[in-house]
Amino acid sequence: MVNYMSSKFTKKWEEGELKGLKATLRPSEPLKTKIELAIRRVEAQIQYLESTLNRLSERDKYLFSKIVEAYSRHQIQRARVLANELAELRKMANFMMNAELALERVALRLKTVTQLGNVVATLAPATQVLQSVRAGIGGLLPNAERELGQIGNMLNDLIIEAGEVTGVTPDFEIASDDAQKILSEAALIAEQRMKEKFPELPSLKSVEEAGEDSGFSE
Repeated sequence: MVNYMSSKFTKKWEEGELKGLKATLRPSEPLKTKIELAIRRVEAQIQYLESTLNRLSERDKYLFSKIVEAYSRHQIQRARVLANELAELRKMANFMMNAELALERVALRLKTVTQLGNVVATLAPATQVLQSVRAGIGGLLPNAERELGQIGNMLNDLIIEAGEVTGVTPDFEIASDDAQKILSEAALIAEQRMKEKFPELPSLKSVEEAGEDSGFSE
C-alpha cells in the first residue's frame, strides 16, 4: 500500500494527472511545477518588499538629516513634527522587514518539499505565515496583500491535492506552532536589522531642554 501511494505520489509530483476530456482541455500540472511556481511568486514578493524597504530607507535618511538640521537650529517644533513622521515611517519599515524575513523562510520551506508525506506538513504552516504577513501589510501594500492571498489559496489547493494522494491531513495545532516559530524568528532578526539599517534619533527631550537653556525655542 505504501509503495502504491509512493508511486502514485511520484507520478502526480512529476507528471500530474491526465484523465478524460477535461484533462485534454485543461491538463493537470505536476505538483512539483505548482510548488515551483509558488516559490517564484513568493520570491517576487520578497523582491517587492526589498525595493519598498530601500525607498523607505532613503526617505528615512532624508528625514533624519532634516531633524538633525532642525535640532542644530533649535527649531524644536519642526523637529518634533519630523520626528513623528519618522516614527510612523519606521513602524511601516518594521512591518515590511518582518514580512520580508517571514517570506524568505516560507520560500526556504517550500524548497524542501520533495518527498512523500512532507507536503502537507510543510505547506500548512507556510499558508498560516502568509496569512499573518498579509494581515500585517494590509492597507500598506494592496498589490502585495492581494498576491499573497492568491499564493495562500494556491498552497491550500496543493494541501488538498496532496492529501487526496497521501491520505495525510494537516495538524493545525502543530502547523500553528511552526508558523509562530517562523514569525518569532523573523521578528527577532528584523529587530536587529532595524537597529543596523535605521540609526537611533537624538533624544528630543534633551534637545528641548538644551534649547530652553540657550533661550531658543519655537
